[in-house]
Amino acid sequence: MSTVDTAARRPRLAGLTSTGIVLGVLVGAIVLGTVLTAVEGRNFFSTGNLRDVLTATSVLGFIAIGQTLVILGGSLDLSVPFVASLSGVIAGGIMAGETGNVVPGVLVAVAVAAIIGLVNGVLVSLLHVHGFIATLGTGLIISGYIASNYQGNHGAAPQSFRMIGISFIGPVPVSTLIMLGCAGLAILLLRRTRLGLHLYAVGGNPEVARLSGVRTAVPVIAAHVLCSVLAAFAGLLLLARLSVGNPNIGSQGQYDLMSIAAVVLGGTLLAGGKGNVTGTIAGVAIFAVMDNVMAVMETDSFLRNVVRGVVIVAAVAVYARRSIERRPARFERPGVLDSALEEAA
Repeated sequence: MSTVDTAARRPRLAGLTSTGIVLGVLVGAIVLGTVLTAVEGRNFFSTGNLRDVLTATSVLGFIAIGQTLVILGGSLDLSVPFVASLSGVIAGGIMAGETGNVVPGVLVAVAVAAIIGLVNGVLVSLLHVHGFIATLGTGLIISGYIASNYQGNHGAAPQSFRMIGISFIGPVPVSTLIMLGCAGLAILLLRRTRLGLHLYAVGGNPEVARLSGVRTAVPVIAAHVLCSVLAAFAGLLLLARLSVGNPNIGSQGQYDLMSIAAVVLGGTLLAGGKGNVTGTIAGVAIFAVMDNVMAVMETDSFLRNVVRGVVIVAAVAVYARRSIERRPARFERPGVLDSALEEAA
C-alpha cells in the first residue's frame, strides 16, 4: 500500500493541529456548559457568570504561561505555588495597607521571585539537576521558610491595589486583561525573538542545539526566571483579591499540578520543544468552564477531580494517537509522486 493510500485512510483529526483540537474542545465545553447551566435554571452567558469564569482563568493563567515556557525548554517548575504564596505575604507585609508602599511591595516581591527563578534555572542548566528535582527542592525550601515565618495571614493590601482584583471592563475583569497581555508578550517572545527560537531548539534536542551554536543555558534560565515572575504576578493578584497575604494560598490552589495539566491539555509536549501559549490559555479556559459548570450543578469536589483527570488523559491520548498516525510507515519505499506530495506538505 502506497503512502498516498495510507494518508487517505487517516482520520481527519490527524490533519488538525493540537491548538485547533483544544480550541474545538473549548467550544464544545462552552456549548455543553450552556446546556447544563440552563437545566439548572441559570444563564451561562449572564454577566455575573462570565465574570466568574474569566476571573477563574486569571491566576492559573499567569502560572500556566510561565509553566509553558519552562516545559518548552525541556524543564519543569514545581515551586510556582510557593513562589505565589511568598510573593503575596512579602508584598502584603511591605504595603501594610498604605498606598505609598504599593510600588516597593510589588518590586520586592517580583525581585525575590526572579532570584528564585534564577536559582532554578542555574540548577537545571548549569548543574544539570533535573527540573522536577531542582524545583521540588526549592519549593520545599520556600515552603519551610513560609511555615516558620508566617503563621497566619500577613500584611494588608490598600484599597487602590485591591481594585486590580475587583475592577471590570464590561464583563471582563481587569486581571484577565493583564493576564492576556502577558500571554501576548509570551507569544511574541516565542515567535519573534531569538530567545524564543532557542528555547524551542533546546527543548527539542539540547545536544543538537548546542552543536548548532546555541548557548543552551541562557533560554532555560530565562524561562525559569519568567516562570517565577509570572507566579509572583499570580500571588499579587491573590493578594489584591483577598486583601491580605495568605501563606497557604498557593498550595491550596494546587497551582503546580493544575498549571502543568493546563499546559498538557493545551497540546504542549512534556518532553519540550513543541507547543504554544495559545493552546495553554485555551486549556486554562476549559478548566475554568468545567469548574464553573460543576459549581452551578453543586458537584462533589472529588467528582470534579475525576472529571479533570478524564479530560487530561483523553487529551493526551488524542495527541499521542495523532503523533502515531503522522509517522511514516516502516519499510515503505515511497514513489516519486509520494515524495513530491510529502515535500509539498
